[in-house]
Amino acid sequence: MVTKRFRVLAIITFIGMLIVLLGGALVTNTESGRGCGDDWPLCHGKFIPAYTLESMIEYMHRLTSGIVGLLVLATVISVFLKYRANKTAYKEPMFYTAGALLFTIIQALLGAAAVKWYQSPPVMAIHFGISLIAVAFTLLLVIWTYRAKRGVPPVYTVPRSVFSRVLALAVYLYVVVYLGAFLRHTDSGGGCLDWPLCNGQVIPEMGGAAGLVFIHRVAALILGISLVLLYLHIRKVSNPEAGLTKSAGWAVVLVFTQVMSGALLTWTITNEDVFIFTNLLHNLIVTALFSIIADVLVRSWRFSRRT
Repeated sequence: MVTKRFRVLAIITFIGMLIVLLGGALVTNTESGRGCGDDWPLCHGKFIPAYTLESMIEYMHRLTSGIVGLLVLATVISVFLKYRANKTAYKEPMFYTAGALLFTIIQALLGAAAVKWYQSPPVMAIHFGISLIAVAFTLLLVIWTYRAKRGVPPVYTVPRSVFSRVLALAVYLYVVVYLGAFLRHTDSGGGCLDWPLCNGQVIPEMGGAAGLVFIHRVAALILGISLVLLYLHIRKVSNPEAGLTKSAGWAVVLVFTQVMSGALLTWTITNEDVFIFTNLLHNLIVTALFSIIADVLVRSWRFSRRT
């Protein structure tokens, strides 16, 4: 049984984690990562820094991350106290909260390392991926609280082929997300200044930023096609009551929405004031997409049977 109080705590934790993720993207887009110099957890040696735009953006991101970290810890403790008497039946929420706490700690350590020591763009791109996983865990917990309103959610039966395909697609999605984060941290997003063509060409010169952007676009196209095929497969072999078909359908909608938001990024990249918001929108959509795929992955694993 899930109480309203616990559900509210889970929702607040998820919203907080989402704010942390978007705040990290804002730090990157405004180049505020060095807004507090190389001090951590202080900012220029002070608890409350002098007012500059860069220092305030970085400081507020740190402050928000600290508060959300405490919320995640409170959620972990609440789950343990509430469901410790029946750990077998309620291991799902324990897994979600433990995962959220683990990746929140990793995220904080990576953020501190980025401040104290120079980190290359490939390493910095991982930071966004870690945040994405942490957000997904908290959203999975929220989804579970609604499914378990009256007790442990029912378990259905679906072919094992669904899980294997979703797992492969989840890994590929993470790679596509990493490529996008790498583009941001190397300032390569302007490699193609039009869409769907790249600088007026179907296939641009593959060297430099244009090549990186083109690879990311092709990878996103393959992702969209793969999600459509996954939806058709789940619809064909899955038990309709399991709800996987509906989730896979939402994933298809989100991936094509993400592609269009990528086009919007290209069209606004020369306008810094607008680009900040289109970039945050891009991050928000991919977070929703990754979380839905994570939900399908977990449920297809729980429901899977050998065929």
